[in-house]
Amino acid sequence: MNDTKSRRSAGRPTVNDVARLAQCSPMTVSRVVNGGSGVREETRLAVEAAIKQLNYAPNRAARSLAGASQLRIALLYANPSASYLSELLIGCMDAATRLDAHLMVERCEPETDQSKMIARLVDSAVDGFLLPPPLCDDTALLARLRRAGTHAVLIGPGQAEAHHGVVMIDDYQAAYDMTKHILGLGHKRIGFIIGNPQQSASALRLAGFRDAMAESGATVDPALVQQGHFTYRSGLDAAMNMLALPSRPTAIFASNDDMAAGCVAAAHRNDLEVPHDLTVCGFDDTAFASNIWPELTTIRQPIRQMAETALDLLAQEIRAERASEKIRPRLATLDYELVRRESDAAPPQG
Repeated sequence: MNDTKSRRSAGRPTVNDVARLAQCSPMTVSRVVNGGSGVREETRLAVEAAIKQLNYAPNRAARSLAGASQLRIALLYANPSASYLSELLIGCMDAATRLDAHLMVERCEPETDQSKMIARLVDSAVDGFLLPPPLCDDTALLARLRRAGTHAVLIGPGQAEAHHGVVMIDDYQAAYDMTKHILGLGHKRIGFIIGNPQQSASALRLAGFRDAMAESGATVDPALVQQGHFTYRSGLDAAMNMLALPSRPTAIFASNDDMAAGCVAAAHRNDLEVPHDLTVCGFDDTAFASNIWPELTTIRQPIRQMAETALDLLAQEIRAERASEKIRPRLATLDYELVRRESDAAPPQG
């Protein structure tokens, strides 16, 4: 039994099945089904033949939505930080209301069958995808979206991407600035907790830390550079490891606020006072940063604004295509801010 027949026997044919048989993208199939323009006659005939051969029947509600002005956007997420996700969702919902977009939120964990998920969403007339970290750095997922012929905008990948729109900050420079700030307080023995190794922003923040240290002539003790995963627990464990050293750090810079909060807890477990005995700084400025004591000095990454900007860029791409126009995916780099609160001070004397 060939591959197409086996798929048909497994259930109702999908837009991906039609696209595969017609040798085009699912987005092209969607345009043909919904009477869209910008499709070559040869391709249109191939799609119509595939639809007939597979007995493909588009979902009526999906067809109605696809032809309407409203956008259907899928936000995929796999981020362990609830505080980051909260900021992201608020930004997405605000933009969705303003842009008349229907927002669908889908969890996408490592065990998720990404091909089936994308096919299901494209088949339900989803116009485009938003990918926050760590999915913005998932090369396999990005390749699947390209093959599906759908639109996507990446949020916070740390670098530009050739085929999709990107919204980001300068992670390298932000980490460099924070490290310079800590050095300016008089600290020399500074610990650093790396973020998720699967995210490009993690490497950029580490590079900013290392370069700032090198330029200041400060030594980076390998024992003071610990791997984290952007989770509270990983920050706690990393800080406990550092504070158990014979010569412990006087400051720790964690790659996000969740891990920085773990550092504050580790200090308390070791009967150390923040910031008198240990300076702790974070990154992101999520609600976590101002909901713990002491409140964190951190880099403010404008997560809500990044989400809104991403949805704006995505909407522009989709609506340009509906008007038979084409615009190149764009890069938007937003400003960050070093926010000083109560968790940093000069190193203890003596």
